[in-house]
Amino acid sequence: MTVDPTQTCSAFSAADEPLPGTAAHVTGWVLLEHPGAWGHDVLDGKALGENLSEELTVRTKRAGVRLMLIRRPGRGDTTPRRRTVFLAHSHPENSWCERLEVGDPAELLDLDLHRIRGGAPRLGQTVTDPLTLVCAHGKRDKCCAVLGRPVAAHLAGLEADVWECSHTGGHRFAPSLILLPSGYTYGRLDTAGSARAVEAARRGEVAAEGLRGRSCWTPSGQVAEMTVRERVSSRIDDLAVDESGAIPVVTHRDGRRWEVNVKSEALPPRPVSCGAKPKPVQAVRVVSVRELSPCSAPEDSL
Repeated sequence: MTVDPTQTCSAFSAADEPLPGTAAHVTGWVLLEHPGAWGHDVLDGKALGENLSEELTVRTKRAGVRLMLIRRPGRGDTTPRRRTVFLAHSHPENSWCERLEVGDPAELLDLDLHRIRGGAPRLGQTVTDPLTLVCAHGKRDKCCAVLGRPVAAHLAGLEADVWECSHTGGHRFAPSLILLPSGYTYGRLDTAGSARAVEAARRGEVAAEGLRGRSCWTPSGQVAEMTVRERVSSRIDDLAVDESGAIPVVTHRDGRRWEVNVKSEALPPRPVSCGAKPKPVQAVRVVSVRELSPCSAPEDSL
């Protein structure tokens, strides 16, 4: 069946929906290699079986982490003897990523997923280069498959540590890319723009093009952080957001602080996934930015 590119959810979104503040709100990650078929939902029982899927649903919810399925671009062996697992934490105070292997997906039940919420648990090998995830979950939305797979293939050709992944949140921003451990999420990038985002991460920097936000913050916090990042020089983990008050406060590692007032604005209804009925969506806009008196901050902390 031929797909009209002008009638996809990503095309409708690109017309008027801003990217800032659209990253899925995730701090802890569990990524499981599964080259075989994926269902509409990763834990619907079709990929991992009903019993394991039900148990992982309970455990990931309790631990506050997201489970995603991954595979190398181009598919390959659908029944690997060993499967790669990545664990990651995206908060700037303590971002980390570890890699390990399992012989069977059920071995995930041997892991204490609550440990992902803190410091590196040292359950596997430390990952130092950026881990790149590109959504290619065609069963969930055709935009992810049509637009995501070419990006993943291109990055693989550049020797990036890239994996196709299951649904990341936001089909309409496809192609969607996540960099771990930071959790910085991108959308609507072509192959060249995606490569620039990966190269920036390798340098410890954050590319602004196509940026949707850092996953550990809420949409308001994401927009606040991005607003400050546009104004000051900052590396990946230099900015933290305090969302405990009515207005987000962004703090630089050097102690400088900004109060970023934002508001949500309703946009006209549009399909958030291809074939879905149109519904209203929210965009987060900046109202004002006010620099606050700096706080003293140790050089090695946020």
